[in-house]
Amino acid sequence: MKRYIKPAFVSLVTVASLIVSSCTKDFEKINTDPISYSKDNWDPNYTFSSAQLFYTGSFDFAYDTWRGNLIYSATMMQGLSTVVSYWAGDKYMLNESYTAAYWGNGTVGAYIEQVRNIVDVVEFTKDKPKYANLHHVARIWKALIFARLTDLYGDVPYSEAGVGFYNKIYKPKYDKQQDIYNDLLKEIETATAALKDDGDKITGDVIYKGDIAKWRKFGNSLLLRTAMRLVKIDEAKAKEYAQKAIGKTMTNNADNAFILHDVSGSRVTQNRNSQVLLGDGGQENYYVKWSKTFIDYLKSNNDPRLRKVAVTQLYLSEKSKDQNAGFITDPAKQKGMPNGKDLGSNPLYNINGDPSYTTFPDYSSPNPNMVKRTGATFILTYGESELLLAEAAQRWGIGGSASDHYNKGVKGSITFLDQYDGSMAISEADADAYLKAHPFNVAEGLKQINTQYWAHTITMLDFYETWSNWRRTGFPVLTPVNYPGNATSATIPRRFPYPANEAAINGENYKAASSAVPGGDNLAGRVWWDK
Repeated sequence: MKRYIKPAFVSLVTVASLIVSSCTKDFEKINTDPISYSKDNWDPNYTFSSAQLFYTGSFDFAYDTWRGNLIYSATMMQGLSTVVSYWAGDKYMLNESYTAAYWGNGTVGAYIEQVRNIVDVVEFTKDKPKYANLHHVARIWKALIFARLTDLYGDVPYSEAGVGFYNKIYKPKYDKQQDIYNDLLKEIETATAALKDDGDKITGDVIYKGDIAKWRKFGNSLLLRTAMRLVKIDEAKAKEYAQKAIGKTMTNNADNAFILHDVSGSRVTQNRNSQVLLGDGGQENYYVKWSKTFIDYLKSNNDPRLRKVAVTQLYLSEKSKDQNAGFITDPAKQKGMPNGKDLGSNPLYNINGDPSYTTFPDYSSPNPNMVKRTGATFILTYGESELLLAEAAQRWGIGGSASDHYNKGVKGSITFLDQYDGSMAISEADADAYLKAHPFNVAEGLKQINTQYWAHTITMLDFYETWSNWRRTGFPVLTPVNYPGNATSATIPRRFPYPANEAAINGENYKAASSAVPGGDNLAGRVWWDK
């Protein structure tokens, strides 16, 4: 199933045009015009489309994706590596405006673009039977949005967030992460159970086109992922809710949730990761590479994904952003770039002094078919779901065989790549051969499962999820970099600090939350579940 953003975006543009043009005409006529949009005849499906799109990143030049997903999460997890000086995450340096980017400000970021939109849909559709399915899917989407927010920052505005229009609350309290997670689990479970096959058609859904059966699987897979986040802090609750999801999660890669972008709306609809990695704002195309840690893992295991996700000789000159059509996919030629290097004068850190260095084009870049402007942003996948089921089976003996789920999860993780582009397809036979050569080992089950989860989410380019799952499990064991002046005493960061501007706009609530962070409100502090 293909999920294009274009139809929804065109609808949004059409409606926006109507509103803008209306504002320039006779005001009195507008207020009596039966076809004008108002709270009585507005279709919330349009707003839901926006909430889905903006979950993939900000409309403003991938503002949050560039800083949160790529500059920080991708490099801290050693999926990507770079020598670009302002990519602070690669060296565990603190750039407060970058770590605050996902939270956002009054123009861009999760609260203004995602939370405001989805809360509006949930509130507007409440107690309206004709929008019952949309209401419940919006509750699931709201949980998805807040799960990431609280995973990145810890205690955050939740119960009072986004309701300024409805409840006149402009300085929302920061809810405790424990309370947020308790409510997320309840919301996902009840909203998913309330979906009806014969209910209203969700016309603004750019992922599943209103397919309720797929939304039901999505909801249960999200319930599983949310539950498993708690294994270190509340194992009983993690097991309880994981068990509720068993037998109801995604069943194959056709259930994967992703958005295929397009170029009709320029930066607004283009793939966010692509805008950064193609070098729209700098020289990321030339200087951002796959990490040595990631490439070495694929090479040492003869992983069939290596020949699809990595290429060398893609950009031949730092002065040109033209891709070399003769790029090399040969696995033997792939080489990851070590993290923690730069272009400075200190030979200990300058990449030119590293034994791996020859030229920048010799380092492996992401396959250009992974970062097309019209390419996919993956949100939740069958591979993730099966690997989490494998972990539940390994930990608690529930839901079947850990080995069976592991095999399904790895196979799904290997064969999903064709959803980026048909040229990236890997056959089931190749996946089976990989599993035969790397069978599940119960004695190292949690390590195997979560190392595969790390590799899979890296190939999804969902580095937020890579970071959260690594903090939850500790796998794979990564060797931190130790760069001069780093902000964490050479340990991999555990959370993003709160935005500094919160002190001015929501001071009392911000102060209480900031002072309550275990380990301090900094990169080394920890969120509640990261015990």
